[in-house]
Amino acid sequence: MSKNVYLGMVGDILHPGLINIINEGAKLGELTIGLYTDKAIATYRSRLPYMTYEQREQVIKNIRGVAHVVPQDEYSYIPNLQKYRPDILIHGDNWKEGRDSELRLECIKVMADLGGEVVEVPYTKGINSSSLFDEVKAIGTTPDIRLKSLRRLIAAKPIVRILEAHDGLSALIIERYEVKKGQEIRAFDGMWSSSLTDSTSKGKPDIEAVDLTTRMQDLTNILECTTKPIIYDGDTGGLPEHFQFTVRTLERNGVSAIIIEDKTGLKKNSLFGTEVKQTQDSIENFCHKIRMGKAAQITNDFMIIARCESLIAGQPMADALERSFAYVDAGADGIMIHSRNKSGDDIKEFCAKFREKHPFVPIIVVPTSYNHVKEDELISWGVNVVIYANHMLRAAYPAMCKCAETILENERSLETDPFCMPIKQILELIPGTK
Repeated sequence: MSKNVYLGMVGDILHPGLINIINEGAKLGELTIGLYTDKAIATYRSRLPYMTYEQREQVIKNIRGVAHVVPQDEYSYIPNLQKYRPDILIHGDNWKEGRDSELRLECIKVMADLGGEVVEVPYTKGINSSSLFDEVKAIGTTPDIRLKSLRRLIAAKPIVRILEAHDGLSALIIERYEVKKGQEIRAFDGMWSSSLTDSTSKGKPDIEAVDLTTRMQDLTNILECTTKPIIYDGDTGGLPEHFQFTVRTLERNGVSAIIIEDKTGLKKNSLFGTEVKQTQDSIENFCHKIRMGKAAQITNDFMIIARCESLIAGQPMADALERSFAYVDAGADGIMIHSRNKSGDDIKEFCAKFREKHPFVPIIVVPTSYNHVKEDELISWGVNVVIYANHMLRAAYPAMCKCAETILENERSLETDPFCMPIKQILELIPGTK
């Protein structure tokens, strides 16, 4: 009787080492591949695979020696081992060291409890999946792949982490920087193209009169040197006919989403308080704009997210919910709910009531005012996307002021060395300069 063999894998980048282990597994019996889902991959990698689960499944199913392909929804093998109860778990011996060593011991114990065994195949020398992944990443991405990535991230991750980028260099920091926390690698999932920081970085007021062509020049600089998804701050979206043009332009360039707000009149930033409180567009007019934008889309991947300003404008919770429900009915792919309340309690209340009617429509927040609230708590509220909307620019400004002041005081630049990064280290962020 043939034995049941289990092998877990990502299957995004196939190389001779993986083919070798598949061949070895097929020799031992009927081979089942536990193919990691996007959700499982998101728990231990800083980014999703290039191919979707369905694409990877199609490839793996057609490899000789593979009898079955099943989803593996967790990074750990244990749930699938207990579910499918294989006779043999096969794995490369590279997991004897490093962060997978604890997982290895758990798998050995579970397989022993099941009456099975763990077979470890010598890892193919000269082949490194991480290096191959870095090489693929260096090639870049396409507008189509980038466009789809935000929806995939929202489906795969408990919360999608977005940081503001106002130029190519700030975007490269978002693209490259990671922090390891135990078994977890934390990174930013994408970028926020903010009208506020875009205009402020140019020394100009944040007014909606800046046309899309001007914004696109800076956005193109970011698109050319990064691969992660971009959410575009579209202010009010302008006239419905203009909004249609904006949607088509952004979608064509690979931007994943636009957020438009239901304000009316001359734009003034809500950060300055009640003296610049603005009126909101009528529900009917704003829904019409959303419908026009959705009709202009070529794909189903681009997202139009409605930003509800009711809580900023001093309206009751009922108004925020009424508007948000109407925006979703009009076709909005998500709701950004905004507030200046420092406790965040009104956002928490909104999320709870919104989720009663729409359990799966993405909720996006910008917790600048209630910045003490951690991401785990936002997840418990039902938030899908958190945007850190202006922090890169805010961090850069005081550093530049300090540098300028120090040079003036000392009549030389020596004293700036402790807080200035070596130019070589900055250049290492930029592809092609090493």
